[in-house]
Amino acid sequence: MTALGDGPTLLYDTGSPVPGPGGIPVTYEQFATGSLPVVGVGVEALPVPRLSSGLKLHGEYQGSGFTEPKYIARRGDGQVVQLSRLLYLVASAIDGVNDIETISHRVSARYGRELSADNVRFLVEEKLDPLGVTVPEGKEEDEVSAPRSDLLLALKGHRIIFNERRAGRIARSLAWLHRPTVVVLMLAAAVAMDVWLFGFFGAVEPVLQVLDQPLLMLVVFALTVASLVFHEFGHASACRYGGARPGCIGCGLFLIWPSMYTDVTDIYRIGRAGRLRTDLGGVYFNVVFMLGMAGAYFATGQQFFLAAVYLGHFEILEQLMPAVRLDGYYILGDLAGVPDLYGKIKPILLSTVPGRRGKAARAEVVGLKKSSRTIITTWVLTMVPLLIGELGYALWNLPRIVATMVRSLTDQVVGTGDAFAGGQVAAALMGVIGCFMLLCPMVGVIYLSLKLGGRVFRAAKRSTADKPTLRVGLCALALLGLGTLSYAWVSGVTPEPLPKRPPIAPILQPGVSTAEPPARHAGVPRPHTSPSDTSAAQPSGAASPGSTATTTPSVSASPSPDASASTSPGASPSKKPTTPAGGTGTTGSASAGPPVGPSDPPDTSPSAPSSPPAPTTDPPTPTESVSATGAPSPATP
Repeated sequence: MTALGDGPTLLYDTGSPVPGPGGIPVTYEQFATGSLPVVGVGVEALPVPRLSSGLKLHGEYQGSGFTEPKYIARRGDGQVVQLSRLLYLVASAIDGVNDIETISHRVSARYGRELSADNVRFLVEEKLDPLGVTVPEGKEEDEVSAPRSDLLLALKGHRIIFNERRAGRIARSLAWLHRPTVVVLMLAAAVAMDVWLFGFFGAVEPVLQVLDQPLLMLVVFALTVASLVFHEFGHASACRYGGARPGCIGCGLFLIWPSMYTDVTDIYRIGRAGRLRTDLGGVYFNVVFMLGMAGAYFATGQQFFLAAVYLGHFEILEQLMPAVRLDGYYILGDLAGVPDLYGKIKPILLSTVPGRRGKAARAEVVGLKKSSRTIITTWVLTMVPLLIGELGYALWNLPRIVATMVRSLTDQVVGTGDAFAGGQVAAALMGVIGCFMLLCPMVGVIYLSLKLGGRVFRAAKRSTADKPTLRVGLCALALLGLGTLSYAWVSGVTPEPLPKRPPIAPILQPGVSTAEPPARHAGVPRPHTSPSDTSAAQPSGAASPGSTATTTPSVSASPSPDASASTSPGASPSKKPTTPAGGTGTTGSASAGPPVGPSDPPDTSPSAPSSPPAPTTDPPTPTESVSATGAPSPATP
């Protein structure tokens, strides 16, 4: 501020015109007689706009898929905002000191077209203020409560594990792994490792060995969590290597699973190659982690390290899926040059609708380059039917899913409590992990259902505002659909709950019976029983006419039903053979066998007990552990 005068009372320049050169014109007579005009009287003070607290202007979005250049600004709350060139020039000219008249001169010189102070006022009040880029006039604080993108498929309830400072140190120490020579050597070593593991050694045997020992299962679980953390280090270090500054590393709930994330929003200001490197940095570090596990196996001979390597392959495949906001989604978005693919679903679908709304949507779609438009349109036409189909399937099977999940959780809790009571600490801890794996999908499904239902209700309310006839028709249609679905649930048209089956991996479900349940339908093969079992199970009543119990003198091993994969959540990814109880040739105890009635004679065989079924070697499916990482951050729109 400039002090005017040298008397005891000082006047401070607040940006208003002052008498003298460059200010209010004065005459010699006014100066000689002391009749100078009073500052601020009769002169309207122009507003001085201010940027919101923590706002950063990142410049032009490199590798954009739009025909017109887009500019990126990041608010203090982490939300990223796309601006046109004119709005970006206005925002960059705002410094909290100059008024809109001075800003209009600066922007006019850079933009190449004349802008008046009223034009700047309109852009600030109608465009930048609603986006949270500038502070509304009359507000003293620099903090703004601008709207945020409430993404349905975004990370929720996230918590910071490594703050920005610690994440930066980790990124600096690991950035050398992204040098081209090192990357080539790592990938070549990974190919050699996979050829040896899958082609010569055998990848499933280490997993089966781990599934028989609760302590080793805990170790592999810890290694899996460590690989998720190292995955995030890959995103942060790639961001640092590309010239951007990584943010914090944290965790939260993504869809129905606990997830980890890395704030790498700063990559918006670097080129497409740097963004793709950051997107792929996570899976690249998964490869590096697996190489470390293979090295640990060669050093110690412990095969549980190879089990962690095997499960790491599934983690990589999961991350590369472009369906939800995982690494594959951001890779596809950066290839197309569009930061938010889900944000383009609405305009692409509306562009097919005739009328004014369709025309506006088509104008937005036309704003994309042809290559980007092709990629995004293909993705939308693939994803929308898939999402609708999965939602319909989930609603149709809702009673089946709920009943199966409740039954599985009840058995899991009871079995885990028995393991704790019996002093089986390792087995009990694995049971706790199994409970956690069952609870996460249940809580996630409830949360997503409420969230999706609320969005549909609000959208219907907005679209039918001031249209009572349309609202009544929509309500009638919703009631009809709900009534039809409820009737299908109650009448048994929908699939019944899954039958109770032995756990695929009893190690995750301690205390849960591994006996094969009785068959409920005639078409299901029943296990053969020995004569001793037959006598115990034979009813007291006489056999019905025309039915005789035959005895087979030949020696035969009764086939044991294979353990089928249970679809209850929390099932571990492998199969375990059922052990015959008491050497009787059955797959369960005598009490677990099906009741034998007069009209259903038992099949007896005085033969030697059957041998247990050979263990299967189907490759297990890994326990899903989502890592919602990386490229652009969960805070980005």
